[in-house]
Amino acid sequence: MFRLVALSLILACSVTPVLAQDRAPDDRQRLLDLAYTLGESHALRQACRGPDDQFWRSRMVRLTDVEQAEQAFDVLLRDRFNVGFAAGQGEFPVCDAASRKAEQVAARKGQALALTLSRSMRPTTPAVPPPESPDPH
Repeated sequence: MFRLVALSLILACSVTPVLAQDRAPDDRQRLLDLAYTLGESHALRQACRGPDDQFWRSRMVRLTDVEQAEQAFDVLLRDRFNVGFAAGQGEFPVCDAASRKAEQVAARKGQALALTLSRSMRPTTPAVPPPESPDPH
């Protein structure tokens, strides 16, 4: 499950170079939600694997590298990651069945956000073909 989510995130970040500032407001909000979810996932994974595990943090670093957001939005993304991390760590400080379930829930949420973002980055094909140019001969 986690590999699928990671793959979805990588695809969302690499389909086409769409900069954060070029995104629609809904997509910018989805990016913030994804950053929060990555932070939460980071805390939940660390609860079971220890503080040296940087799996989701490294995905967040990749997200910010790819997005190349202007400074203000980059600060918001990082802040949302940290808020998500604090929330996950505060609610699930130890590894148990509840933290594992929460990790799965966060993974599904992150996957859905990443897939939605990847769809919004795909170029759309026009419904009507462009008119043909007149033959110069």
